[in-house]
Amino acid sequence: MTAKVHPQGLPSSASSYFSSKQETFTIWMKSLVFGGKGCTVFDAKGQIVYRVDNYSRKCRDEVYLMDFKGKVIFTILRKRFKLFRFWEGYRSTATEVDRKKPGFQVRKTFRISRGDSPVSPYEVLVGLDENQPGHYKIQSWGSNKSACKIVDQFGGLVAELQRKKSACGVDLGNDVLTMVVEPYIDHSLIMGVFVVYSLMNHKM
Repeated sequence: MTAKVHPQGLPSSASSYFSSKQETFTIWMKSLVFGGKGCTVFDAKGQIVYRVDNYSRKCRDEVYLMDFKGKVIFTILRKRFKLFRFWEGYRSTATEVDRKKPGFQVRKTFRISRGDSPVSPYEVLVGLDENQPGHYKIQSWGSNKSACKIVDQFGGLVAELQRKKSACGVDLGNDVLTMVVEPYIDHSLIMGVFVVYSLMNHKM
């Protein structure tokens, strides 16, 4: 299984976050830092494009989504307002993080799942930095947190996450996932939302 998720050759550049075609990523729920928590993300060629390295297992209030070189793309902060908790992602510029303009916000709503019917317990406000305005929802299925979809305000598919299978259909384990992102969607933003989703479900 390890050979399936480790990179091949030199890592590719993650400077462009949009594509005119559907993009598929493999997410390995392991940090490259020994003893740390996080994830490592590979593109379809098996090259690292994103990583999260949380050096302290107990530090979940401030997490960084980085490219393969360690450059921070999003600083993700847990916020509190009275009894409510939510997460905000701040996109990094070439010089610093502008914490006055979050690129997205994720909050949990309280809805009851019925059987295997998809529910949308997570509301995602995106485009708060005015680059890609919209309102997303994360739909999950019952207690299976390894499978979910991100849909827009009209129900259109934005991205889908599920456990990765081998070519012969065998699951590669709970810590190896596949994420498919639809064309013309900022996949760095989708990865930031996925990081929050994992944090909220204690997967990271």
